[in-house]
Amino acid sequence: MLTQNTLDTLRQLKLTGMCDALEQQRAQPDTHDLAFEERLALLIDREVLHRENRRLDRLLKAARLRVPACVEDVDYRHPRGLERSRMAGLASCDWIRQSLNLCITGPTGCGKTWLACALGNQACRQGLSVRYLRVPRLFEQVRIAHGDGSYARLMNQLLKTDLLILDDWGMQKVTAQQRQDLMEVIEDRHGRGSTLIASQLPTEHWHDYIGSATLADAILDRLLHGAHRLNLKGESLRKAKAQNTESVDPS
Repeated sequence: MLTQNTLDTLRQLKLTGMCDALEQQRAQPDTHDLAFEERLALLIDREVLHRENRRLDRLLKAARLRVPACVEDVDYRHPRGLERSRMAGLASCDWIRQSLNLCITGPTGCGKTWLACALGNQACRQGLSVRYLRVPRLFEQVRIAHGDGSYARLMNQLLKTDLLILDDWGMQKVTAQQRQDLMEVIEDRHGRGSTLIASQLPTEHWHDYIGSATLADAILDRLLHGAHRLNLKGESLRKAKAQNTESVDPS
């Protein structure tokens, strides 16, 4: 009865990890031979692990990464100019803690989105908040926010995000309103959060993509100054995988 009361109290205190660990200890007689301090340490470790896992789940859910990717699965065999040492440095996420930006450019199919999501996943695993958005979706969300009165709340959410991933940058020309909205997002985050841009468009063409010389200068100065850059090359990974699949003898 006493143990059940303890379990109920742990649940009321939302110490779910400790509660589960205590029930597990009750079911495993070997743990009864441990000293009190050792058993207590196991309960605390379980609670810490439980909270870390819950936080990671929340961060990954909020990030809405487009693909499930992690840095441990990066393929370095494909000749696309990706270096292990460079990825190891980015995987440390120190650049995010320093509010620096990252630009990943390269031809279609070279793995820009996958790498962006892998780094986003790594950031979540280190307790950093992440949000993935395709640029057209960002513009659509901002447009709706202007209309329904949620603009300030949306901008605040973007500002508080440690890493904002903007994919499909440069896919289509932007309007005057979209340029202004983009400027507001980038200006708010400048020096206070990291932005990862994934684009087929080389950085030297970004000025033309944005359109307005004045706003383009301001946006790119904030995005590119001191930013890390990954310029990928080579053939499409999707195409290479498809060819490898076709070359396998089905018999």
